[in-house]
Amino acid sequence: MIIYTVEDDKSIRDLIIYALKQSGYDVKGFPEAESFKKALKKRVPDLVLLDQMLPGTDGETLLKEMRSDPDTEFLPVIMVTAKGEEMDKVRALDYGADDYIVKPFGIMELLSRVRAVLRRAEPSPKPRKLSYGGIEMDYDRHSATSDGKEIVLTNKEFELLRCMISTPEIVYTRDKLLDVVWGVTYYGDSRTVDAHIRSLRQKLGKNSYLIETVRGVGYKIGAVKKESKK
Repeated sequence: MIIYTVEDDKSIRDLIIYALKQSGYDVKGFPEAESFKKALKKRVPDLVLLDQMLPGTDGETLLKEMRSDPDTEFLPVIMVTAKGEEMDKVRALDYGADDYIVKPFGIMELLSRVRAVLRRAEPSPKPRKLSYGGIEMDYDRHSATSDGKEIVLTNKEFELLRCMISTPEIVYTRDKLLDVVWGVTYYGDSRTVDAHIRSLRQKLGKNSYLIETVRGVGYKIGAVKKESKK
């Protein structure tokens, strides 16, 4: 198992490399984006620790580039940064980060988050195809249709829909959805979930009614409407 860390501060990069190697991981460090991208073309790692503030191409831009590339679309990424403001975290998660750790951090915390993200990235016995109402999802093809028409979903929209549609009538709080879909325990503003729900509803068209808002709690996939007999 190999981990890439992209960090321009040599002392922090060396510390991360040392800690991960002591824990049995194969690690490669990069001081900036270009050397990292060259290595990424040769081999895709199991995880990337990505500094947000880098010389040249910054971490957020790198993250967006990885998420738009089929070869790295699902590559686990932990943002490691000195930016600790809430909106910085929200933006990184919305761009596709799997977790977020703020400097200065403890080595034990870093290792715990690395293990957690790698554990979530392991193959799990999820249903390969799901169907509910007029919605169908194919996990292997990472595709979804609404009334037979294919809809284009982002990674988080796909996981959000899969999570809820696999357990109809179960109510999820916003914090629970953040924990399950984004993979982090999130405290504070949960507007990112609401934004993804709005986008999902628009894409589902007339099947948008299936995503129900439970006032004061969160969201659920509701009952399928029965067609009226003429």
